[in-house]
Amino acid sequence: MTVTVDYYMALTSPWTYLGSAPFAEIARRNNVAVNIKPCKFGPIFEQTGGLPLPKRSPQRRAYRMMELKRWREVRGVPLNLEPKGFPCDDTVAARLVIAAKLQRKDALKLSIELGRAVWEREETLNDPDCIASAAQRAGLDAAALRAGGPSDAELDALHDQYTNEALAAGVFGAPSYVLPSGEIFWGQDRLELLERALKQMA
Repeated sequence: MTVTVDYYMALTSPWTYLGSAPFAEIARRNNVAVNIKPCKFGPIFEQTGGLPLPKRSPQRRAYRMMELKRWREVRGVPLNLEPKGFPCDDTVAARLVIAAKLQRKDALKLSIELGRAVWEREETLNDPDCIASAAQRAGLDAAALRAGGPSDAELDALHDQYTNEALAAGVFGAPSYVLPSGEIFWGQDRLELLERALKQMA
């Protein structure tokens, strides 16, 4: 039986992006299905004691930068530490990922390219052209994904639903990978532990 990992993520999170390609490879290598669930981490932080980046202490912001430098080297990703397109509203991009998921397209690959748009290409997810280009790089047509599909309101409702499901699962940060047992692996730096658990389930 194929194991499904619930993938709670934020498109604009550098940590989500740093782990996105390695996670996709782990899923492929272990024949794992990925149930991608873009979430709104503002409400999640509010309910779980987290703070948005601007409200964190100078010490925590400084350490975040140090860790981003370390992990971009470890992952071999040309990530910009302070990209021009960050922060940005990812609502439109999240709708597209959810639409791709509903149509059984490669929503995981799309999410990787949307992350690349922000963290490598210094684009913004506020720009429909940037979103369309990211979809094209993922082998998808953004306009076709939205044509005749669920409305903005329906997709936004699913975005909210995934956020509530994250809270119910005990998720408090992005990215989080949740096994069918309910075991949570928080952070792209836990991917090796996630794969270890997956191999034990095989």
